Amino acid sequence: MNICVFLSAADLDERYTRPAREFAELLGKGGHTLVWGGSNVGLMKVVADGVHEAGGRLLGVSVEFLSAKARPGADEMVIAADLAQRKKLLLEKADAVVIMVGGTGTLDEATEILELKKHGRTEKPVVLLNTAGFYDGLQEQFRRMDDEGFLPRPLSELMHFTEEPAGALAYLEESLGLR
Repeated sequence: MNICVFLSAADLDERYTRPAREFAELLGKGGHTLVWGGSNVGLMKVVADGVHEAGGRLLGVSVEFLSAKARPGADEMVIAADLAQRKKLLLEKADAVVIMVGGTGTLDEATEILELKKHGRTEKPVVLLNTAGFYDGLQEQFRRMDDEGFLPRPLSELMHFTEEPAGALAYLEESLGLR
């Protein structure tokens, strides 16, 4: 399975890197491919290292203005012209999506896939991995949108929330009939 992970390229502390590394190792040991922003810095590097060391494949999609930070030695690296093309390629190459901790870029990527699902343009499973309660406020906001009728589909059809890396991978594998 090709799993797209949206996440930060920032250097983060152990409460974020440990679960990210754990998810990466599960992904690699499961024989899956990481589809990610292609960066070789910060949390993106942590996840790519974990997948690679556990035997998984690396499929990166960088962008021209960040190509100097692209990971050397990835199994495949695509350089997109701009961020919009990068998002499109990431989603095209993925069977499923995991949203990890990140900043505005991660949030942009997350809302893009949710908009596509909301409008029936994709049915790829999406998991929000809420490490260390990072997305508690966002999860509450999504639930309010659902409760107050802002979403044309139930939130449970758009994304799955979990706090544990193993739960994220189990949900994806089950959703795609791999379990």
